[in-house]
Amino acid sequence: MNAELLSVGTELLLGEILNTDAQFLAEELSLLGINVYYQTVVGDNRTRLKQALELALERADIVIASGGLGPTPDDLTKEVIAECMGEQLALHEESLANIIAYHQKIGKRMPQSNKKQALLPEHGIVLPNHNGTAPGCIIEKNGKIVVMLPGPPNELKPMFLESVKPFLMKKSDDVLYSETLKIFGIGESKVAELLQDIMENSKNPTLAPYAETCGMRLRLTAKCRDAEEGRTLVLPVKEKIKGIIGKYIYCEEEKGLPEVVVRMLLERKLTISAAESCTGGMFCKMITDMAGVSAILNESFVTYANTAKMNYLGVKAETLEQFGAVSEQTAREMAQGVCKATGADVGVGITGIAGPDGGTEEKPVGLVYVGVCVGGHVSVQELRLVGNRDKIRYSACLYAFDCIRQKLISNNT
Repeated sequence: MNAELLSVGTELLLGEILNTDAQFLAEELSLLGINVYYQTVVGDNRTRLKQALELALERADIVIASGGLGPTPDDLTKEVIAECMGEQLALHEESLANIIAYHQKIGKRMPQSNKKQALLPEHGIVLPNHNGTAPGCIIEKNGKIVVMLPGPPNELKPMFLESVKPFLMKKSDDVLYSETLKIFGIGESKVAELLQDIMENSKNPTLAPYAETCGMRLRLTAKCRDAEEGRTLVLPVKEKIKGIIGKYIYCEEEKGLPEVVVRMLLERKLTISAAESCTGGMFCKMITDMAGVSAILNESFVTYANTAKMNYLGVKAETLEQFGAVSEQTAREMAQGVCKATGADVGVGITGIAGPDGGTEEKPVGLVYVGVCVGGHVSVQELRLVGNRDKIRYSACLYAFDCIRQKLISNNT
């Protein structure tokens, strides 16, 4: 079966509201094994709405319309759907009672305009709204299914999960089972190159790479009868992938790289301190954005000036003079120095040129060194990052987290 999403509202066309409804519905439908080939956004105009609905009914088995179920004259979704499906609108007494009760609950008298929301297709399946006033409805007729849902996400999501999803599950023989591999430190094109044979020859499950701000993800999706069969289909393909790019896979859950590394430190009961130059405290902020990190982070330093690197971290003056602040040697001494200064188990030193100025031919903008010290052993990674100042700093922090992850794994710490 295939579905089309029809999002109604001029505010969506104008960009005043982000269309999170379509994202939610598309994800949910994919889990049911229902393909979504088209998503349409249309304003509050009867003629254009009718044209969009008629086109959707031509090319999809299921049309899910969201928005336009309010009490005002420009809320036209229900009326247009009823017209296209050959349905008459009639007063649904139970829905009217629910709307009245809703207003009483919030201490207000129901405006007469809200009575419009209780006018529903005579042969539709009414979907109660436990979080607002507009009921939804399902019409199944002439081999087509049309679902109308309210636009506010806090109303649409529970209505879909409570009423629409169980209805659609009975219509679909297969489900889609997905697992995700989160990847960092290798580009999407390189992943596609290394996994080309698997991506071309694996039909069930299929593989799809997606670029993200924090690296990328690889989604494995199997069409199956149930989750148990899906896991059986996905497992051997996932193991093949791990054998090729395993060192770049940092997580198999919906978690970001900083969260994964913080969890590793918490599980190992290891403390961490950082000495940051070009990132200016961003690395530590990314740690403290998570709850419970006082167990691993006591103190850190922002050592922007050379004097600060020497005074607080013990970076040697001759190191700075001979190699410069942005160098492998300085990053090494920063990581060692912050461990010595704080007594932390893990020390991180980040130094680089974030731009837009300050670069030279020898040391261009985007050159960053990340030092990681664990148990007195230091490793340093040289990075050549691209982008504006914010992106370079953000990327440097992510690479610092990945350096910690790799070192903890290699040291079996």
